[in-house]
Amino acid sequence: MASDPLLAASHVLDLTEPLPLDGGQQLAGVRLAYETYGTLAADKANAILICHALTGDQYVASRHPLTGKPGWWARMVGPGKPIDTDRFFVVCANVLGSCMGSTGPASPAPDGEPWGMRFPVITIRDMVRGHIALLDALGIDRLHAAVGGSMGGMQALSLAANFPDRTAAALVIASTARHSAQNIAFHEVGRQAIMADPKWCDGDYYSAGAEGKGGKGPEKGLALARMAAHITYLSEAGMHEKFGRKLQVRPDGTPGSKTFGFDADFQVESYLRYQGLSFTDRFDANSYPYITRAMDYFDLAEEHGGHLADAFAQSTARFCLVSFDTDWLYPTSESRAITHALNATGCPVSFVELSAPFGHDSFLLDVPALDRVVRGFIGQ
Repeated sequence: MASDPLLAASHVLDLTEPLPLDGGQQLAGVRLAYETYGTLAADKANAILICHALTGDQYVASRHPLTGKPGWWARMVGPGKPIDTDRFFVVCANVLGSCMGSTGPASPAPDGEPWGMRFPVITIRDMVRGHIALLDALGIDRLHAAVGGSMGGMQALSLAANFPDRTAAALVIASTARHSAQNIAFHEVGRQAIMADPKWCDGDYYSAGAEGKGGKGPEKGLALARMAAHITYLSEAGMHEKFGRKLQVRPDGTPGSKTFGFDADFQVESYLRYQGLSFTDRFDANSYPYITRAMDYFDLAEEHGGHLADAFAQSTARFCLVSFDTDWLYPTSESRAITHALNATGCPVSFVELSAPFGHDSFLLDVPALDRVVRGFIGQ
């Protein structure tokens, strides 16, 4: 298998057995889409599972087939990079409930029609069950490491806690052990924006007779949800440095000016509108409520009797927690709480808060200190 990240191997796995869900249902016919990079060692001990965030996908280090852009973590994964594909076999799967090949609301239900909002509500642990089924199919009994940022970090924590014998290490970046009320509130704004769009059609916009026929359903609502969420991924200082109150240059090249209307007068307005509209080109609106709900339900302590330390009682993994000083979505206090819980159980754990101006998105951007942390921890 080639180690060049642009020559990643794309796969799909169709599970032969139904996947049990936390909601009490059994989901049959599950398909998981995934990418692999590097070569799996004969003893299969060099495998790293990278878990993606809310709007991410399996294209961690290869060009996205819809946007043509480089992989979302191409700076981190590849030959000679901090997660070195000359040394490690990297697996990244599109999570259950998403829309880049894995089973989700846009997938066919047993009656042959798209699931839409009939799709069962899922959890982070359900996503991880899908990862475990994939590892089983690949014959990987124990990972060298499970790695993730944001929602990906939730998956790495869940895997280490609920399947303690399946990974030797967990690298958790800019994440949390439970969603706060504020985070739930932001997600609810996004969900309501989608559901208020006239083209949402109660999630049935896939059908030929739907109002959204010929389009992508509730594009405006999805764009608005993305705009609101994207603000939470940035820092105030970063937004001020990048945009300030600068006015947007007009399409004809003339200097920006106030229009005394509601066009995108300010550069930050134009930026958010671009982020929202471009998002609709690669993401299904129905997946957004399902994945955000899974994040909202995530509470690792609640899953283990109300005590976070008990979640790791059986773990034999070593852990590394990374936070960023400008991340107000998942602040450093969240990583410290996980670190304290791990210390209480005697699990080997290291923790570092890095300085970066980018807010929550720092784990995706150029932060050389993060490269050093990842390289050092993964290389052990």
